Amino acid sequence: MKKSVFVLMAVLGLLSCKTANKESNSHDEDHEHFHSQYSSMSEVDAHKLIFPSKTPDRIIVSLTEDANHSFAVNWRTNQQVDTAYVQVAEETHGPDFLLDKNKQQFTAKTEFIAVENIRDQEPLVKAAYHSAIINNLKPGTNYVYRVGDGNKNNDTWSEWFQIKTPSSNKSEPFSFIYFGDAQNDVKSMWSRVLRKSYKMMPEVDFMLHAGDLINHSESDREWGEWFYAGSFIHATVPSVMTPGNHEYDKTVERKKLSALWKPQFTLPENAPIEELKETCYALEYQSMKLISIDAQSFINSEYSRNQQIKWLDSVLASNTKKWITITMHYPIYSTKKGRDNKELREGLKPLIDKYNVDLVLQGHDHTYARGYASNEGLGKTVVEEAGAIYAVSVSGPKMYESQNQDWMVKRGEFTQLFQIITIEGDTLKYDSYTPMGSVYDSFHLIKKEDGTKKVINDPESQEFMRFKSDFIKE
Repeated sequence: MKKSVFVLMAVLGLLSCKTANKESNSHDEDHEHFHSQYSSMSEVDAHKLIFPSKTPDRIIVSLTEDANHSFAVNWRTNQQVDTAYVQVAEETHGPDFLLDKNKQQFTAKTEFIAVENIRDQEPLVKAAYHSAIINNLKPGTNYVYRVGDGNKNNDTWSEWFQIKTPSSNKSEPFSFIYFGDAQNDVKSMWSRVLRKSYKMMPEVDFMLHAGDLINHSESDREWGEWFYAGSFIHATVPSVMTPGNHEYDKTVERKKLSALWKPQFTLPENAPIEELKETCYALEYQSMKLISIDAQSFINSEYSRNQQIKWLDSVLASNTKKWITITMHYPIYSTKKGRDNKELREGLKPLIDKYNVDLVLQGHDHTYARGYASNEGLGKTVVEEAGAIYAVSVSGPKMYESQNQDWMVKRGEFTQLFQIITIEGDTLKYDSYTPMGSVYDSFHLIKKEDGTKKVINDPESQEFMRFKSDFIKE
């Protein structure tokens, strides 16, 4: 009897092993079918940064043209997810926003993208990119949202994120953070800058990136680092960004925008021409008109240049907002002799002056400078009618040297920085900070109803200067 039981158990064990092997092989076949490049890439060091799964990653919210009533959201999954959704509800004190009567579900636009970055010997990455614009929201209201594939399994949904729409009261204060180039060592060294800025201003309304978010336009690993550095901040604080030269593909002489720019971000499409949609655009945020100029395209093409100049003239001519901010990657005034963007200055400065633009926020030079078109008033605490204020900044670790220029009030080198800008009524407050939270540059801009402006420089911040020669000897 015992022998018969032993034989029966052995047979059952053998059948069980065969079934398990069959199921395992079936799983491998499914794995290979949906993302065949993954099985051989598990040893890639940046595997988790590069490859998507069914769970959403690279989640980011962006400002729309009508930020009071809408927001845009983008995310990524693997290509097993061919239909994706956003669920949205007004935030509540408890979990009652989960009730069906309280939440809405929107179907996202989905596109399949395959990118192989041969330049950096990165593997082929196949991903599904999802995007949606959530409309008909109430101004000044807290919402929660999540993104996913629609299944009941929470593992394939994101967490619930919080976001607040701007107030319809134009006089209510708001703040945004401005970053120059992140570009290099983004996960390792830019992350602390972004996270410190959020820690210092957790109620910030949006973040502005002045180009060169990454170094190689087609590098999925570098884009993965950028999203990793921001993590949940990207998903809760809306972003706007203008492309830099490194968002354009170097292998084709910077003539082609990154294949991942538009799939990853949803930005306004009110550009002057089709090719500039989501790179050259205008939007309104409470009392401010914000405009992005595609500086690389401006330099590349005379046609694009003329179209952007004509478009900017029309946008500024019809502007009804008190404050005007323009962002672009290449500076109107550079921080070093020999780095000069004459086409931008000749094409745009007349309009900046004509329409009394307040701020021009730029990157590219990997150093810091802030000042006016003319050197009148340099060294003064109070400057009457300084005109537009130009800033060049860098948030990542790649550093260049600079030279004194007539237009500069403050400059510095080898310092990672971020700028917190707050607008309240007639006053714009600008503070530039290091990753340690020290104020590097600061001023108030007061703008009266008739458009006249006065700048009050913070004399204490002018004393804090850093230059390469101070701590790195040749």
